[in-house]
Amino acid sequence: MFFFAAAGDAVGHRRLTVAPQPLGTLLDALRGEYGPALGAVLDAARVWVNGEDPLDGDATVLQAGDEVAVVPPVSGGALP
Repeated sequence: MFFFAAAGDAVGHRRLTVAPQPLGTLLDALRGEYGPALGAVLDAARVWVNGEDPLDGDATVLQAGDEVAVVPPVSGGALP
């Protein structure tokens, strides 16, 4: 599992190994373990499984070897 930008800041590291489980179960456990800072990030972040939106959303069952990425929205500079 990979945490980018504010997600990594909220968790305190950028990578975590997790057991196969439903995605929603994993996200709920992370909210409980890392508290409201990560919860706020997850509320606005995209969560990808193997580089794509999970087809079954939170019901997607993760398999060994799947890569889960938490990618918060990023802001850029002003356009000309």
